[in-house]
Amino acid sequence: MSTQPPLVLASTSVYRRALLERLGLEFTTAAPRVDETRRPGEPPAVLVRRLAEAKARAVAETHPDALIIGSDQVACLDEAVLGKPGNRATAIAQLEQASGRCVLFQTGLCLLDARTGLAQTLVEPFKVHFRNLDRARIEAYLDRESPYDCAGGFKSEGLGIVLFERLEGDDPNALVGLPLIRLISLLETLGLHPLGD
Repeated sequence: MSTQPPLVLASTSVYRRALLERLGLEFTTAAPRVDETRRPGEPPAVLVRRLAEAKARAVAETHPDALIIGSDQVACLDEAVLGKPGNRATAIAQLEQASGRCVLFQTGLCLLDARTGLAQTLVEPFKVHFRNLDRARIEAYLDRESPYDCAGGFKSEGLGIVLFERLEGDDPNALVGLPLIRLISLLETLGLHPLGD
């Protein structure tokens, strides 16, 4: 009987780690060293798919016998990509831009079997329709929850939910950064399921 290869999350994100822990699978994490610069004219969906796979392949160099999960996410408002704000002023600007509008989150996912080099990749879209937000509400939100390390400047799994009018998509976990429903399907193709055989 063959043993299951180790599972590695190619991320240091506390949010992705917490999501993967929900599946009850044993896994470790590793920091991928990848240049995340967007290429000129690169569509967001292409960017996140490329980076998800690049992160998985970077970690495969030190985990050659593992199943490796890579993920990357961007928030898009029209043609603009909203990254992690990093500070209060940028978060205010991003949330003011999003007020009353729809932001499309694109989450790239890769499951790499480092033993064979075979990568399964996909992009999971998720739309967030924002309420009309005035400056006072935006600042009150940021005072309560400092989401400066989150794409778009909010945490949907926390108080950020008060900013939304509605959510639209197949997997709400994708909004946090790791589409678990799609990941389970990918893991099953390699004989791994959280509930066993």
